[in-house]
Amino acid sequence: MKITALFATSALVAAAAAGAHADTMRLSHNNPPDHPVHLSMQYMADRVSELTDGEVEIQIFPNAQLGTQRESMELVQNCALEMARSNASELEAFEESYSAINLPYVFDSEEHFEQVISGDIGKDILAASADNGFRGVAFLTEGARSFYAQKPILSPADLQGVKVRVQPSPSAIRMVELLGGNPTPISWGELYSALQQGVVDAAENNPTALTTARHGEVVSDFSLDEHTIIPSVVVISNCAWDAMSAEEQEALMTAAAEMQDRHGEAWAEASDAAIEQAQSELGVTIHEVDKAPFVEAVQPMYEEVAAQSDAVADLIERIRASAGSGS
Repeated sequence: MKITALFATSALVAAAAAGAHADTMRLSHNNPPDHPVHLSMQYMADRVSELTDGEVEIQIFPNAQLGTQRESMELVQNCALEMARSNASELEAFEESYSAINLPYVFDSEEHFEQVISGDIGKDILAASADNGFRGVAFLTEGARSFYAQKPILSPADLQGVKVRVQPSPSAIRMVELLGGNPTPISWGELYSALQQGVVDAAENNPTALTTARHGEVVSDFSLDEHTIIPSVVVISNCAWDAMSAEEQEALMTAAAEMQDRHGEAWAEASDAAIEQAQSELGVTIHEVDKAPFVEAVQPMYEEVAAQSDAVADLIERIRASAGSGS
């Protein structure tokens, strides 16, 4: 069945390529067209076209039209697709450096997170996958992730025995295990029905999941434990990158940097609006949470993740040392 699905995905990609201009790069992602991430990537596409006088175009395919996040990444890695939007959690399977920013509570604030992804640490992580078939061009914040379910999750005790949907990420799985839950990897597109039918009891994501994905229709409580800040990552295949001129590469990176800067402000507004909408229109109860018990429960992850490699350990040390530095 997996082979059949991959063939089907490859056929969709081939069909999309057949209809694209020779200098058009296809960018795949799994959010709807009204999602803040899609809107930011459309800004990048418009800027690339402007900066190259139309010589380079980016055509965006939302709603997983060209495959799931993992399938899209495999296509990018194999040069069958030019660009994709994944996230740091799923990218662990393709480049270990991303595991450093997936650690729960590694950032002491969203300001600290923005400082890291915009500075040298962020640039080093984006470049780290160049030997693995692709490179990152930008991070897009999607805010802090928290648990939501048909009950409040106010302490790790509330997760005991709870089936929690997670991304297929070692860090996400281990985090839920340490908090006492039963991690259950399920694709994003299947999560609404999984929550509705009780296949899983809970999930974890940012507030917009309640509204853009309508998960607020099938859960009653959103608990602001804010365990991780997992950014989206826009990547490009080495083949597509190498086919560009130096001037085109510079134009892409300029547009990507502008997109990343603009997106942070847009995201904050979208997140606040999602919480308001979830409460007023969907009847979701928002809970403040004492984070200390959650922080304590996940501490073993730091040594476990650092043990993966010296490079990952160094990134973790640099991230923690940058907290409160303002630089």
